[in-house]
Amino acid sequence: MATKLRWGILGVANINNRLLPSFARARNLELVGIASRSLEKAQAAAKAAGIAKAYSSYDALLDDPAIDVVYNPLPNHLHAEWTRKAADRGKHILCEKPLTPTASEAADLVAYCRSKSVKLMDGFMWPHHPRTGMIRDRLAGGAIGKVRRVTGTFTFRLPLDPTNIRLQKSAAGGSLLDVGCYPVYGIRWAMAQEPVRAWATARYEYGVDLETTGVLTFANGTVASFDCGFVHPMRQWLEIVGETGTIYVPEMWVPAGRPEFELRRDGSTIERTSAPGDQIQHMLEDFSRHVMDGTPVHPPPEEAVKTLRVLDALARSAREGRAIDV
Repeated sequence: MATKLRWGILGVANINNRLLPSFARARNLELVGIASRSLEKAQAAAKAAGIAKAYSSYDALLDDPAIDVVYNPLPNHLHAEWTRKAADRGKHILCEKPLTPTASEAADLVAYCRSKSVKLMDGFMWPHHPRTGMIRDRLAGGAIGKVRRVTGTFTFRLPLDPTNIRLQKSAAGGSLLDVGCYPVYGIRWAMAQEPVRAWATARYEYGVDLETTGVLTFANGTVASFDCGFVHPMRQWLEIVGETGTIYVPEMWVPAGRPEFELRRDGSTIERTSAPGDQIQHMLEDFSRHVMDGTPVHPPPEEAVKTLRVLDALARSAREGRAIDV
């Protein structure tokens, strides 16, 4: 039995630069190929990263029997198409978030991959960080009592250039899908339940939302809120408020150095814990292990469908100016 899975990357997207060092550190996989629609671009990317094979098309990589797993970082509107094509060739797929632009498309894609007997995971990294497991342990152990409110954010300043794929409606751009998916998923995770109602307001340009603010309500009366966008400085945190205390997580989504979290009661910090680890490496290794062992993917791809169901409601609420049932 192979001790390392052979991975290939579809495309030479900028996000690859963030993942390549983690690919090199991962212990149960080997990055062996990268594809582009331009052979020259693929060869340049392969040379720069020390990747053995360069392909002149995505299909050429998918047709190579030497590739076991594919990472799909293509633009949002191409995720489903190329994930399906990978599944048709028997490749397992780690697909960049959001899995698809809408929940119905995501549900169809999850079912399609299952019918092809391949594993699928969406590329949220933070669930794989050791810090996330430590926070879950605190919540399960009652460290702050029952969770009553969650607040999160993810913003950064993006040059408003309409040629940027994030600002193109036809490519499923906009801040809600690009960065709003992080706090929405984080809220669902912290609340450990699904919201029943969504309200949002947004500012639009180029046909996409540049910033969105939302409120989610739950069946037990708890409330969560978030904001996301391309027009504010970098902000990326999550606060979980319980009956007896709070857990504050700075740099929740893209941590640097030794990621921390704080447990606070009555205005005082009673625990400040750091948790080292490369969340991208953990994600790559976790998915590779599930593939090699034949175990269910965790988090399962159905989590992507549930998050997108909330994002769909938020997007509709912002457009229609009213609260929407999830």
